[in-house]
Amino acid sequence: MECSWKTVLLLVCTSLGVQYTAIQTLRDSLSGPCQRAYRCRSRYHRSRWAALCDDSWMPTELPQKHILLFATTRSGSSFTGQLLNQHPGIFYVFEPLYHVQQAFTNSSSRLRRTLDRRALLGAYRDLLLNLYTCDLHFMENYIRPEPQDHITSSFFRRSSSHALCSPPVCLEGVVAAISDSPDEIWCPKKCGVLNLTLASMSCMSRGHIAIKTVRIPEVGDLRTLTEDPRLDLKLIHLVRDPRAILASRIMAFSDQFRAWKIWNVTGRQPRYVDLSQITSTCKDMAASAETGFQRPAWLRGRYMLVRYEDLALDPIAWATEIYRFVGLEMEDRVRMWIVKNTNTNVSAPSEWNYKYSTTRDSRATAENWRLRLSFDIVRTIQNLCGDTLALLGYRQVYSAAELRNLSQSL
Repeated sequence: MECSWKTVLLLVCTSLGVQYTAIQTLRDSLSGPCQRAYRCRSRYHRSRWAALCDDSWMPTELPQKHILLFATTRSGSSFTGQLLNQHPGIFYVFEPLYHVQQAFTNSSSRLRRTLDRRALLGAYRDLLLNLYTCDLHFMENYIRPEPQDHITSSFFRRSSSHALCSPPVCLEGVVAAISDSPDEIWCPKKCGVLNLTLASMSCMSRGHIAIKTVRIPEVGDLRTLTEDPRLDLKLIHLVRDPRAILASRIMAFSDQFRAWKIWNVTGRQPRYVDLSQITSTCKDMAASAETGFQRPAWLRGRYMLVRYEDLALDPIAWATEIYRFVGLEMEDRVRMWIVKNTNTNVSAPSEWNYKYSTTRDSRATAENWRLRLSFDIVRTIQNLCGDTLALLGYRQVYSAAELRNLSQSL
């Protein structure tokens, strides 16, 4: 039986107590054999039947790959995540743990006092496990405002995921091509609200799930997930020179790093500058790297350390290594995206100021922080993070002239 879906698709289901409604227009180009049709009946007993007719939307029979890219803020994780997002078989989610953190932060003060680091990490792991099994409904515990009928307009950075901006989640994606780099305007405008049930179906059909997060402090916090027999989890640990991380944070989060900005401009360290955040960043990076280097049984074959600088200088080679590590072929569209997005001279200041931009001349930006940070700040970071720099293979500088000399890589 051939299906031509020109009419409005209406799905109203109560399977397992789940109701969802998705109303969009399918084009003739999506016609296909109606196999394993989804049959749904309204809880209001209206006789409505519908089917998804493209076999590519059906649950895959292949073993799923589960990939976690974990890093710290301003380490190049948005760019690195997009290398995975370009693969047509990967269901990519950008920073879903944001919703957990926000839900806890916005809870009552009494509840916040009872929450400790272990509780928050436990919530993180629970959400990751459910996402890796394609249960996106689980996110409703944390998305605010709470989704109604499994529909939300508050999914953080939905536009960074091709899967969440293309069929069957977004039928407008049939007509309008998705931007190669994250577009914060296109997807919500064209696709409207997000149906989490359709997102779960898309997840199952893609076959592989990749998640990016900057909220897991150390690789040891993920041990229970690596040992879970339901998952085949591969961990990509992205690190970056902490001096570059700080320079990027000062630019991207100017309000939070105002004291650092004053210090960088005036050359005088304010008394109230907070050194603890960058110190914690260095400590967490080093602890995870040391654990990975020790190759404990629960991590063996599941951990890959990637320096952002290496990836920026030779993106094709390192992307190939990343795909080899996770056990997937790097398709031509991934290579094309790399070529397009790593050889671009972005002239508009607004493009550089966009916090999650992934379009840039990667070679030129790998160490351009050396032209922005004062030597006094660099020397302070080196004193705080000397062990981390040495462990990860970053050279220190001992004069302003050495700092500015870009012909000598660090």
